[in-house]
Amino acid sequence: MNDFSSLASGHGLGDRGGRGDRGPGSGSRRDPRDQAQLRAHPVSGRRVLALFAPHRWPIAVVLTLIVTSSALGLASPFLVKEIVDVAIPEQDVRLLLILVGVMVGVAVVTAVLGVVQTWISTTVGQRIMHRLRTDLFTHVQRQPLSFFTRTRSGEVQSRLTHDVSGLQGVVTSTATSLAGNVATVVGTLVAMLALSPTLAVLSLVVIPPAVLVTRSVARLRRDATDKRQKALASLHGQVEESLSVSGARLSKTLGAGEQLAQRFAGSSSGLLDLEVAAQIAGRWRTATMGIVFAVVPAALYLVAGLPVTGAGISIGTLVAFTALQAGIFRPVMGLLSLGVQVTASMALFSRIFEYLDLPLDVAEPTPDRARHLDPATARGELRLEGVSYTYDADADDAHAALTDVDLVIPAGATVALVGRTGSGKSTLASLLTRLDDPTSGRVTLDGVDLRDLPSAERAAVMGVVSQETYLLHATVRENLRFANPDATDEQLEQAARDAQVHELIASLPQGYDTVVGARGHRFSGGEQQRLALARTLLRDPQVLVLDEATSALDTRTEAAVQTALARVGRGRTVVMIAHRLSTVRDADLVVVLDGGRVVEQGTHEDLLELGNRYAALVAAGARDGSAGARADDGLMTLAA
Repeated sequence: MNDFSSLASGHGLGDRGGRGDRGPGSGSRRDPRDQAQLRAHPVSGRRVLALFAPHRWPIAVVLTLIVTSSALGLASPFLVKEIVDVAIPEQDVRLLLILVGVMVGVAVVTAVLGVVQTWISTTVGQRIMHRLRTDLFTHVQRQPLSFFTRTRSGEVQSRLTHDVSGLQGVVTSTATSLAGNVATVVGTLVAMLALSPTLAVLSLVVIPPAVLVTRSVARLRRDATDKRQKALASLHGQVEESLSVSGARLSKTLGAGEQLAQRFAGSSSGLLDLEVAAQIAGRWRTATMGIVFAVVPAALYLVAGLPVTGAGISIGTLVAFTALQAGIFRPVMGLLSLGVQVTASMALFSRIFEYLDLPLDVAEPTPDRARHLDPATARGELRLEGVSYTYDADADDAHAALTDVDLVIPAGATVALVGRTGSGKSTLASLLTRLDDPTSGRVTLDGVDLRDLPSAERAAVMGVVSQETYLLHATVRENLRFANPDATDEQLEQAARDAQVHELIASLPQGYDTVVGARGHRFSGGEQQRLALARTLLRDPQVLVLDEATSALDTRTEAAVQTALARVGRGRTVVMIAHRLSTVRDADLVVVLDGGRVVEQGTHEDLLELGNRYAALVAAGARDGSAGARADDGLMTLAA
């Protein structure tokens, strides 16, 4: 006789993790988070089935294997009945050997079918996951920067990893277990009725209360483990905050180490209590359930042994029936939790489809609309024609960042964009590089609307260095080659020299093979910007957009980089945003923005002579610079 309490413990009663750990259908009730997700973003069954349609034949094979395995599993009790009732009492060795051999054969065939079923279903699941994971990554990658500024990076990673990986359970667990449970329950009931209608009726009467007790235990255990997982998530959050590079720096500079240690100890102590509660939750009900399950076989033996009810029930029939009755509990529980499984599975699809359905505000041009530009012959002329841009145009708090901007940036010219904070400089730069599209008007490169130019061709012509640099956790060489994988070592070094960072790299113990560290923490802000500049120069773009790319450099280094840029900028179109007069005074054209409009443009000398907005910015920068302050609303006169 199988231990029914162990079967119950193995189905929904063991420790479960949080949302990231649980598979579809865990627990005994629908998760409110799953229901809320489906209400917010409903999913049609047709769309889900469309994912499985290309794999219809492998799935059909899996279902066939499941039904065959279930049918073979039901053969064993009947073989046992023949052994107990015929082969052993009659000492029929030949029959005994045949029956035992068939039992072993059934076990071997069932095991092999199980391996084949798992292989096929896992392969199908992984292929579906691969398709979804790739489609999701590609789609999210094409979202505008505004999407990433309003979305937590952890949320994006969760959709790509936990949610997509959770779908493996839909194929290899939820779908296959559903088919297997249906086949097992139906086959077992038929077999039980065939063996003994009396014992079958008794089993069907006893099973419902056993199921109710089991589901009650599952709910109790789930409540306890949910509380534990929330506490564990909070503890993990403290570890991530306190033991990261930035967190460690903050705690050391504030002397908050003792405070953080006490906070962590308190959280750990609370987790201790919840761990204990999770382990003992429902144990008394489990014990009661064990008693109930002990009564089941006892009742079967009683009914089979009484003269009134046991007539015609042989010992072999009783043994076979007991084996069948022991195996029906798990599939029955699985079918009862079908609604939970379906809801959890559909919630996973909903979370993935929600991201796949995000509109592409900056979309690739369709093949019939796309126009092409050869990077080798690109001149680098940029034009803004009636360009306006409004942040969150559909929102109540929408505000215009640019309004009716008309601007020509000649090919090969160095153009400086200046203006007070919030004047629209960075927004204009983002439109030039098509990180966003204008709300109205158009931006062209050599006469081609950027919306009609494939992103790969645009990136080959335009290089961007921003104030916020990002370095990969890899070697210096790998960081630089990220811009041009085919670059030679000589080209790497030349780009580094142009960015005034070669000597720094060469002085490192491992030179270009030095690992920069997480987010480039090994280097100072100025060094990171020079590395980012070298990476962009390695692409040899015809257009360079510098969004305060030298803001973190000291005066001496900035002057050296400016000299290098003047040299490498010859023949290129250079658009730069800067607050320092030293950066913009030698520009061919200075464009002054105010309130999202171009209010002045001309050379440094011409605009000073006019004595209007530009002259006021220079004067404001001179006053703030003499006071040692950073002039966000003026042009600093450092190194002027």
